[in-house]
Amino acid sequence: MSEWKQKCEAEWSLPGAPMPDIVDWKSVYEARPLDRNLLKNPSPHGLSKHTPPPEPDLPDMPDRGPPRFQPDGDFTDWTTSIERLPYDTSGIPEGVVICQMPDKSWFTMEQMVDLKAEGLWDELLDEYQPEIFIEDWYEESQLDQHIYELHVKLLGADKSTVILEHSVQPTEDLGEYSHIWKEVSHKFSGYGPGVRYVHFQHRLKNSFLNGFHQTNVVLSFCCKK
Repeated sequence: MSEWKQKCEAEWSLPGAPMPDIVDWKSVYEARPLDRNLLKNPSPHGLSKHTPPPEPDLPDMPDRGPPRFQPDGDFTDWTTSIERLPYDTSGIPEGVVICQMPDKSWFTMEQMVDLKAEGLWDELLDEYQPEIFIEDWYEESQLDQHIYELHVKLLGADKSTVILEHSVQPTEDLGEYSHIWKEVSHKFSGYGPGVRYVHFQHRLKNSFLNGFHQTNVVLSFCCKK
């Protein structure tokens, strides 16, 4: 048994997990794929769940410029897109004149995690099937009843075959102000053979009215033993 394979067994203690000699155990040990966050740049807004979300910035003077839709943050390693939403006039009585309404938009962040590139090996994924744990915190920004969506897919080697998926689309209670981090979590287990990629998609609701107001998020994802 190689020294690096012994180190992996001692590090993670995976009873019954297949550990064939053909695996590059030095690379696996150095990658440490278990019990760590596998997302790159998991907190693009530069925030932490251990501190309260920032209070809305109220400008001294209203921003009369064109609406803004790009949120603040460093979105390196994420694929992002913006969907501008139509004005919601459903609650406005007929004949009432509205001078200004908020411009709302969805900001989408996507990332594909290559499980083998992160250090996991075929036999572990297909036979042992370690738990894949999702943990997420989004800001209760009070911008709308629907401010956050999470869509996670476990994909095959072709990056398109969906083996298992999970979605969260909560509805917020706007009746009482509560500006906190809200936790979302899910555990994938017993997902069957063939999983090689995890596709993440987050959608966050933003609004522009006399200034830009965004919904923030702090992300976490890891493989458990």
